[in-house]
Amino acid sequence: MQHPPAGYILARNKLFCNYCPGYCCYRLPGATLYLDAEDINRLARHLSISDGEVRRRFLENKNTFKTREDGSCILLANGRMCKRCTIHEARPRQCRDFPYEKPCPYLENPGLLEIIQSRVEQSLFGKNSDL
Repeated sequence: MQHPPAGYILARNKLFCNYCPGYCCYRLPGATLYLDAEDINRLARHLSISDGEVRRRFLENKNTFKTREDGSCILLANGRMCKRCTIHEARPRQCRDFPYEKPCPYLENPGLLEIIQSRVEQSLFGKNSDL
């Protein structure tokens, strides 16, 4: 069995994102996802709709995705444990770049993970789920 190299931290390995339930897809107080014209156009082409239709259906305040009641992105699939982004190939630059060559803040900060984990479980398993 091979052991990870010295100094290896899971939170610094972007491959973790492939198995993550979408922690960064839940809006926290003070956080905003900014979309620029290029992001909106990429999404419009992906969905075969106009830029204006993308703005009308998915955006609020001209620069961020609408969210559900639990704070999750409206383009996040429920019922899946990973690869939950329904527009992954066309996702905005800010989503593509996260966590910006830094460790994943959700794995590095137990308090942050505690806040998000219950929201993730609720969207995956429902309000009355027994895990």
